[in-house]
This record gives sequence, C-alpha cells and structure tokens, in this order.
Amino acid sequence: MFLYLASLFQDAIPGASLFSYITFRAGGATMTALVISFILGPWLIAKLKVKQRKGQPIRKDGPQSHIVSKAGTPTMGGLLILLAVLITSLLWGDLRNGYFWIVLFSTFSFGLIGFLDDYLKLRKGSSDGVSGRAKLLMQTLAATITVLSVSYMLPEPLATSYALPFFKDLLIQLGLPMFLFMGVFVMVGASNAVNLTDGLDGLAIVPTLIAAASFGFIAYLAGNAIFSNYLQIHYVPGSGELAVFCAALIGAGLGFLWFNAPPAMVFMGDTGSLALGGALGAISIMTKHEIVLAIIGGLFVLEAVSVIVQVASFKLTGKRVFRMAPLHHHFELRGWAESTIVIRFWIISVVLALIGLATLKLR
Repeated sequence: MFLYLASLFQDAIPGASLFSYITFRAGGATMTALVISFILGPWLIAKLKVKQRKGQPIRKDGPQSHIVSKAGTPTMGGLLILLAVLITSLLWGDLRNGYFWIVLFSTFSFGLIGFLDDYLKLRKGSSDGVSGRAKLLMQTLAATITVLSVSYMLPEPLATSYALPFFKDLLIQLGLPMFLFMGVFVMVGASNAVNLTDGLDGLAIVPTLIAAASFGFIAYLAGNAIFSNYLQIHYVPGSGELAVFCAALIGAGLGFLWFNAPPAMVFMGDTGSLALGGALGAISIMTKHEIVLAIIGGLFVLEAVSVIVQVASFKLTGKRVFRMAPLHHHFELRGWAESTIVIRFWIISVVLALIGLATLKLR
C-alpha cells in the first residue's frame, strides 16, 4: 500500500521515491513486523491461555521432562507470526506483483491446515489432531495450486524446469507433470520438516529466520537483471519482491522468538510451523533454488530424515536407530540440556546457510 501511495504523491512529497526501492521497503517491513509482534504478542498469548487452559497437549511418548516443564504452555502462537506477516506485507509489499500473492496464499493455506490440526488437538486433549492422511491431502492440494500458479507466472524456459546449484546455465526440463510433482514434494516436505523440528523452545524459529534471510537475499538477486547476470543465476523478473515478504517474516519471527525463548511463553504449533515451511518451499520454487533450500534448510531435512529412518528401521528390523525421533529428542534422552541442543542446532543452521549461499558464486 505504501508503494502505491508513494507513487501517487511522488512529486508532492520529498523522499517518496524511496518506497520504490526493495531494500528500503524490506527494512521497513522487518521493523514493522517486529513492532506488531511486540504489540500483539502479550494480548494474543493472554487470549490463548484463557481459551486453552491446559495448554498444548504434550506427547505421551515424548521425553518425560516435557510433561512437567512445558505443561500449560499455550499453542497456536503461529497466529502472531501470520498476523504480523499479513499486515506488514500488505503495507510494504507491491500489491501488483503476482509472486507476492502466491506466497501469501501458500503461507496462509498451510497455516490454516496447521490451525485446524492444533484446534482438534486442543479439543481432543491429546497430541492427535488431523489424521496424517487428511493432512497430507490438504497440503498436497494447497501445494498443487501454488505450483501451478508459479508455473504460470515463471517465464520460459524456467516454467517447468529445475536449476542445479554450482552450474551456470544448466536447466533440467521436467515438463509440467513432473515439475508439479517435484514442486508439491518440495512444499509438503519443507512444511512437515519444519513441523518436526518444532519440538524445543526456540529450536524451529531461528533456523527458519536464517533460511528466510538467505532466501530474501537470493530473491533480491534473482529478481535483479544485473546481479543475476553477474552471478550467473537464473533471472526471474518480479521475484525480487519476495525479499520484502522474507523481511516481514524475519521481523515477525524475531518478535515471536521474544515470547518463545526459553522458557517459552507460547508455542507456534502447527499453525506456525506448517505455514513457515510452506512459505520457504514456495519461495524456493519461485526463485528456482529448490535444491539450495535442502542445503540451507539442512537442519530441517536432518530432522525429517531421522524420523523416516527410525520408522523404517523399526518396521523392518524391530530396532530403533535413535533413542527417539525427531533427532533433537535423541540428544535430550542422551542427557544434553535443552539449551545446548537448541544453540548447537542454530550453529548448524548458520553453517548450512553459508554453504547454501556459497552456491551463488561457486559456478
């Protein structure tokens, strides 16, 4: 909205042209989302406590320490992130940009699925919400709509192809059916991977912020003809606007972290984790850096793989590879302090983000 208003009064108000710069609006989006989170956070948490009373249902098969330390903590804190992102994006984003609306759709459609899951868990008073099959079906539908929209928006030959990191001009042409399948896999996989990582105070939100910052930078470069040509990455006209959305995500995430830092006052729940993962997956598809997402978000991949390996091993051999999955619970049961696990996982996320960003130049 600010961009539109600035264009109307560009000649009348000195400095109004600043709003045409993505970097200026990204900075404004970060600060706006942060302030909104600080303002709405206490009010929303108080409302959630009143409505939920017993707080988020704790897994019975999880670490026993969680039953005591985390009991009564409300969930659905992802609503705070979503509200801050929505308000900020509408204020600072370019409302004429198609990618902007696609990423909003993907974020809030996955967030709605997560909200329904959280609601049913609270209603049942257990950690069982929407059935796995129903959740997967809804995620697949939301991801399909997103990927088809992205394919329509992307110019040829990017519309149905995959780019490989470390290679300058290489594009793997998949065709629409395979591109759709791969895109849905990326979005659903990213969404569920972030969800699996969200098991300790502050564990999921900081790696998400790191990934959002990385992809905000990637989106800005991919949407700039000069920078993309210099770095030999594929130019995606209009994708630079995603940097503003990522900036809003960073501000909202930092505001949420204020309340989610140990000991957490609120959990993001599936409302937040599914939405954040869906957003990152959609942005990676729009910027043609799907594979780089697996590097930058390697911590999420590791957590998801630990669950897959655990389930497969138990079904095939009757034995468990880890003491418990996802991976962070394995280290908890080995005696690591929660803060130690969280901070070390943050460090891993920073290292992986640097490796992922290095692919922009190593070509």
